[in-house]
Amino acid sequence: MAPHQEIDELFDVKVHFYIGNYQQCINEAAKIRKPSSPEIAIQRDIFTYRSYIAQNKFLVVLDEINPNSPSEIQPLKILAEYLHGKSNKSTLLDQLNQKIDTTAHNETLVIVAGTIFINEGNFDGAYRYLHASESLECMALIIEILLKLDRIDLALKKLKEMQEKDDDAILTQLAQAWVHSSMGGEKLQDAYYIYQELVDKYGSTPLLLNGQAVTFLGQGKYEEAEAALQEALTKDSKNADTLINLITLQRHLEKGPEFANRYLSQLKDAHPEHAFIKDLKQKESDFARICQQYGPSNTAIPA
Repeated sequence: MAPHQEIDELFDVKVHFYIGNYQQCINEAAKIRKPSSPEIAIQRDIFTYRSYIAQNKFLVVLDEINPNSPSEIQPLKILAEYLHGKSNKSTLLDQLNQKIDTTAHNETLVIVAGTIFINEGNFDGAYRYLHASESLECMALIIEILLKLDRIDLALKKLKEMQEKDDDAILTQLAQAWVHSSMGGEKLQDAYYIYQELVDKYGSTPLLLNGQAVTFLGQGKYEEAEAALQEALTKDSKNADTLINLITLQRHLEKGPEFANRYLSQLKDAHPEHAFIKDLKQKESDFARICQQYGPSNTAIPA
């Protein structure tokens, strides 16, 4: 007889969080009114607050998390303050580093640190804290870092660790899709099938639709990519990944530049501090400087 497996009370909560269906995650968490243990209650609240943060509803988190909240939950206040952008970033980073140095292992703190350091482009700092954890989510964040560094070889090794730990976990499936998308070629179709299977099981979300769109873009299937991105746009008109992918897509479609500029304006309006916008501003500044440096001189030539 197969060994008895415990039922994961938070299964639906986790699934909807990881596929980017944040409101449904909140709804599922609200149904767990009598969790079997205090630990389950804390994890339920962690996913609830993380979903509010993902929806940019930062004030809910900032108002509800206080010094009396469980230690596992408190790091989420730092993440909310950081993403809200109203607090001094240097002060928050100092506070984060101090907590990491003085706090016993706290999985939420590790994930928050990894998320913030990745956002800051400090991949070494993020990796340093994430690699000490054996959780699937930390492994997935490490894969995200390795793919940003174009180290697909190392990402494949980390993916194998995730598969050995839990091959059926939704995070493992998503990580496999990311790696396959980065590998390109025939692997793009494999990535598409992973996303489609998740859509068939749990419904479409901007995260899954963007994943599919990337596989379509890699295969030159621009009409399919546009359909997926337009569906994602109807679900969340401010989603940064959707807008960025639509900007990229316009280069391949026979449409005027005004379409790309329209999506760019929406991105600037909704996410003025996004890394894509910062990188674009830096490139525009560099281009203007080079033009000024090598452009024709205004100095009059003496007769």
